[in-house]
Amino acid sequence: MVSHRNARGLGRGRSLHGNPLRRDPAQMSVFTIPAGVPFVDALAAGVVSKFAPEPGDLANIQILLPTRRACRALAEAFLRLGGGKPVLLPRMTPLGDVDEDELALSGLDAPLDIPLDIPLAISGLRRQLMLTRLVLAFSGGGATPDQASRLATELARLLDQIHTERLSFEGLEKLVPDKFSDHWRVTLKFLDILTKQWPKALAEEGCIDPAERRNRLLEAQTKAWLETPPSHPVIAAGSTGSIPATAGLLQTVARLPRGALVLPGLDLEMDDESWAVLEPSHPQFGMARLLKHMDVERTAVGGWPISANAKNNPERVRMLSLALKPAKTAGDSADAEIKPGGVSGMIRIDCPTPSEEAGVIALVMRETLETPGRTCALVTPDRSLARRVAVELRRWDIGIDDSAGRPLAETPTGAFLRLTAQLATEMSPITLLSVLKHPLAAGGWKSTDFRAWARRLETLLLRGPRPDSGIAGLRAALAARRKEALQRGHDKTVEALEALRPGLDILDEAFKPFMNLDAVLPGDFLRAHIAFAETLAATDAAAGAERLWGGEDGEAAALFIAELGENIDILEDPMEGRRYPALFDSLMAGRVVRPAYGRHARLHIWGNLEARLQHADVMVL
Repeated sequence: MVSHRNARGLGRGRSLHGNPLRRDPAQMSVFTIPAGVPFVDALAAGVVSKFAPEPGDLANIQILLPTRRACRALAEAFLRLGGGKPVLLPRMTPLGDVDEDELALSGLDAPLDIPLDIPLAISGLRRQLMLTRLVLAFSGGGATPDQASRLATELARLLDQIHTERLSFEGLEKLVPDKFSDHWRVTLKFLDILTKQWPKALAEEGCIDPAERRNRLLEAQTKAWLETPPSHPVIAAGSTGSIPATAGLLQTVARLPRGALVLPGLDLEMDDESWAVLEPSHPQFGMARLLKHMDVERTAVGGWPISANAKNNPERVRMLSLALKPAKTAGDSADAEIKPGGVSGMIRIDCPTPSEEAGVIALVMRETLETPGRTCALVTPDRSLARRVAVELRRWDIGIDDSAGRPLAETPTGAFLRLTAQLATEMSPITLLSVLKHPLAAGGWKSTDFRAWARRLETLLLRGPRPDSGIAGLRAALAARRKEALQRGHDKTVEALEALRPGLDILDEAFKPFMNLDAVLPGDFLRAHIAFAETLAATDAAAGAERLWGGEDGEAAALFIAELGENIDILEDPMEGRRYPALFDSLMAGRVVRPAYGRHARLHIWGNLEARLQHADVMVL
């Protein structure tokens, strides 16, 4: 175990680049960057000062970070540190989304003799469809396809949790007292899907679950570095080891002769009694568990070198440490003095409604832009609030990127696909108008002409008594209104009604793929649905596929539809057409769109994980 002094001394004296300082394998190099200090900027500065005394040394360093976004943030920090000059960046690897190429078991050295026979991970959509089929078989017709699909999503989540925590399904029978055993047996029988049927299905596929594959990759990397430590510096930063396989890798990195583990905001102020009784809900629990796993005392964690100019507020850090003390020991600090610096610059705003809350946050972010170079970030796990704020910012023509992405179902293309699916089974006036007035709907005409036609259709046919379902119902309503107008001598109304016929003919032609689809295979319904959507999206100048699958959300939708088309035939039983829209919605529900470009340079929306490693001048919590 490394002492405070030894931890801070790593890298001093002899150069780590030219003649690395070797440590006893039992010792570990563990550091922390204080809360409140911009993490990636401090990390970049420390890496340069400790491991890269020469300009070209950075390229020989490997840094492990929690996410790809953290990798991008650190790359930007290195560029800021270099004043915008060209720089060879270190190799940055995201631990949250690993594969062989990312981990590259050979590292930066000569390849290691490690078997790479780890099976591929099954895709998320294919797994959901396979589990849906198993749930439908278990229900014996008692569940609809969309119900089975949503339940399959929860089963997949349970599988990932089991693999992540390195648990098994053994002993399920003994989890519940005997008096509840009859009810529990029903649940156990259902869980046979995971305990008995799913392993067989995976074996037939020649795949494994994604979480299991991630574990195997991390374990392989851990084994490789234990057997053959890399000669280049390896730094793991920002992770708290919440995944057991990651914790093992972090421990190995801290033990490497040229390795270092950098923790984010470890609380060194908390007393030992409070530290010993931390509960899982506490922000420091993950790091406390990691240090215990590594057998490292908190007092042995060294401070990462921080620039004298780095923003820091130790009084606020101490105040938050006291505020978050466990309930069992909170009484000891009830009378603790809170210094003015702890609350300096903090503003509390109480909002009675979510709408007002989003408006206030957007106003704060907009006000930040009045100061050149000033940045602002909203930190929230509430995706609904994030979307509200993004909408509010559009008042000032400000586009902002939510780090969690935007649900595909809420993008223009996703919404159009969902609406056209509903129209195939329920041509109610509301559904019909929602499709016809969508920006992507054109029916082979100019978009402006088609929307004008849709407005006339609404005014002349859809207001008043509800027409019968389908195109035939609209034609019957048109004939009835025309007859009535003729009787009253309203020639202009008759002329306007006649002008609706070409549009109805277009809808009739576009709707043909859905004819005679009362009970067919889901795959046939999907193909008819996409043909209908592409026909309706065409204009006089562009094909429907070109308009429908263009742009970032269109590309994401195209990837989803392509993958769904390859796997939808897993569902082998015919279904009623009215079940298709809900099934389609459930399969699209987990997809998100993340813009490749166009992120605002000074305004951000972060989740808790991103906020742990990044900093802005104004933080909205």
